[in-house]
Amino acid sequence: MDFKEIFTDIPVLIVLTTFVFSILYCSIQYIKVNRNLKKIIKFISTFKKNDLNFRFKELDSWMLSDPYVANMWIEFKNTLVFSESVALKDGDDYQYQDVSSTVQNVQTTVDPMYFFNEEALVTSKFNYKMILAIPTILTGFGPLFTFMKIAIAFGMIDFSSPEKTINSVAAFMQGMQAAAFVSVFAVSTSLTYLLIEKTLFQQLCKKPLGKIQNIVGELFASISSEKFLYELLKESKIQNNSAANIIGTMPKQFKSAFNETMAANLVPYLENLIFGLNQLNKQMKEVAKGARGNDEVDGLF
Repeated sequence: MDFKEIFTDIPVLIVLTTFVFSILYCSIQYIKVNRNLKKIIKFISTFKKNDLNFRFKELDSWMLSDPYVANMWIEFKNTLVFSESVALKDGDDYQYQDVSSTVQNVQTTVDPMYFFNEEALVTSKFNYKMILAIPTILTGFGPLFTFMKIAIAFGMIDFSSPEKTINSVAAFMQGMQAAAFVSVFAVSTSLTYLLIEKTLFQQLCKKPLGKIQNIVGELFASISSEKFLYELLKESKIQNNSAANIIGTMPKQFKSAFNETMAANLVPYLENLIFGLNQLNKQMKEVAKGARGNDEVDGLF
């Protein structure tokens, strides 16, 4: 049995065709994923952690416009915590104070790897289960076609005459050889497919995925939601304590301000008023004294 007869055998052709089309499908899908991952890497690598607050709108718009990553970005964005600040007016100027001293730049309450993982960015973009099932299918072709050829070979045995027996046994042995080859060929293609598929997946998908995870991990530091709530509670207690201290000192400050106002404005006014009244009283006494003196002189004359 030469190689031409072997590779023109229908079971062998089925196994070989399945193997070739599986490799082509696997390669095409992995190349598509690789292109999309590289496009994401090229864009997000231009961002730095320090300027993410100012450029977040740009990042958000691009992520939402890319259908490859839009859905997971929407879910991931809901976990982000921004470095919020409040404006405090001081005279004509405004001072900005952070809500929490520990929340800097943009942080996430969930590990970014939960969203930017292998399933979300790679395996969910095509029929990955079929790619994983190909080795099992190729291996299954082996015993399937082997037993089918064995059954056909047994059916070809003819013991009606010595010549037919010899010829049929020779054909039976040839059929058994072909059956064994189908099984070996199916297992070989399965192992070859596994080697090629794992190599392509590592080079085209796994490596760029790791770069994306590293970049996202550097841009968005992870902080637990419990820790963030604890920090907000701590900041709230500090602000409440400050407000309580201010309210507690308000009566003293009001009294001090009132005394200073009285001393600066009302007391001098009252002193001037009393001085004026004293002068008026003095003048009235002098007038009254003068009036009494005139009456005595007139009485003498």
